[in-house]
Amino acid sequence: MHELSIALSLIDTVEEEAERHSGRVSAIHLKLGPLSGVVAEALVSAFEMAREGTTLAGARLVIEEMPVVVYCSTCQARQPVASIQWFCCPVCDTPAAEVVQGKELEVVALEMEDGE
Repeated sequence: MHELSIALSLIDTVEEEAERHSGRVSAIHLKLGPLSGVVAEALVSAFEMAREGTTLAGARLVIEEMPVVVYCSTCQARQPVASIQWFCCPVCDTPAAEVVQGKELEVVALEMEDGE
């Protein structure tokens, strides 16, 4: 389960960032795309296990699941795909050569509380 190694790396990264600010991290916000290779439920479970005994023991992991979006050269527009098994424009059915969204695995925000 590579989600555990991702959770451990996430904890290390967030703890390093939290040291630069006073306060305690109460939530970590992630963007996660279906093409990232990470299963959201497995990551949450791994995070809950890995956070114990760290400064993030009470922190929540908030995941925003991102849709797969492709650029259609025919329509000259970004289009969400109907299925991750079918990378074609849902408007004109042109096969898409460029994925512009859906590979994300990124921290987008930390919620901090005063460190008292």
